[in-house]
Amino acid sequence: MQRRAFLKTGAIGAAATALASPAIAQGKMQWKLVTAWPKNLPGPGVAAQMLADRITTLSGGRIEVKLFAAGELVPGRGVFDAVSEGTAELYHAVPAYWGSKSKGILLFGSQPFGLRADEQFGWLYHGGGQALYDEMYGRFGIKPFLCGNSGPQWGGWFKNEVNSAEDLKGLKFRTTGLASEMASKLGMAAEATSGPAMFQGLQTGALDAGEFIGPWTDSALGYYQVAKNYYWPGVGEPSSAEECGVNATVFAELPEDLQQVVSLACESLYNPVWTEYTTKHALALKKMVEEDGVQVKMFPEDVIAAMGTAAAEIISELREDEDELVRRITESFIAYRDSVGGYMTYADNGQMNARASVMGY
Repeated sequence: MQRRAFLKTGAIGAAATALASPAIAQGKMQWKLVTAWPKNLPGPGVAAQMLADRITTLSGGRIEVKLFAAGELVPGRGVFDAVSEGTAELYHAVPAYWGSKSKGILLFGSQPFGLRADEQFGWLYHGGGQALYDEMYGRFGIKPFLCGNSGPQWGGWFKNEVNSAEDLKGLKFRTTGLASEMASKLGMAAEATSGPAMFQGLQTGALDAGEFIGPWTDSALGYYQVAKNYYWPGVGEPSSAEECGVNATVFAELPEDLQQVVSLACESLYNPVWTEYTTKHALALKKMVEEDGVQVKMFPEDVIAAMGTAAAEIISELREDEDELVRRITESFIAYRDSVGGYMTYADNGQMNARASVMGY
């Protein structure tokens, strides 16, 4: 797919049209799914279409979901408000975009030095996270569900090499969520532009560096054309959950079986979306290195250490937030992270380290 097509379909533009309740034709509900992505953007754009198709299919056509890409009905960053206000029935985006609503929301998507994709799902479904997720989004009239994950994101595309933490100071850097707070604490000027706008920023010099998702999506947007240094690890977002937000009134009015359809459609996509990212990230990275001249580089140790210090400060601030719900969300996250993280030392981490020592990867 070509980057130009994504820029065209992802342009911000069309005004929203309010609706009081789901449109009904011949006994079928017709839902609008608004997304934060250009149509069919590899990764999140593809996942959004999968969600629309799965709800339609699992409901036996009783709910017909039509997807509207960013800018077709509302701006990409306007989908949360559109669903909250009833302009659309549901959206597909990431929690990292809604920090202006509450910083507590950001923990449900990604956290610096935080949860992996499987741990994020585990926290919500087995560690009490979903009840807190519901409580927070309920403030805005939205019923939230996780419906996918990008897996480990990358550190970002840099025009110039990074040799120390000092090299980060003053850089204009595209990122979002809690990763943007970490960047700011490192002396960077964090900017939360869209993925397509990041290409333009790197091309014109408005940005010095930036991160979006990972090789599959990043290659489709053409970042390697304007910045060749691709840094890892992406400790700002060890994973990034994708979410579906449904208008809470619309969801409550559904019969129980259709509520289950929406819930299971989201839940059943989490693993397929995550594993598709992993599979296609690997293929895209190989191509970029072998054919496009991309230089894969690891952040220096002092950069990772500085990021760790910044991340600890962020969590400390969240633990002391004036909003009691934010504090409860943070404590729940920490408890799950520490419990499962301790186990992973022996389980997944131990196995992967052993494999790397023998196989080299």
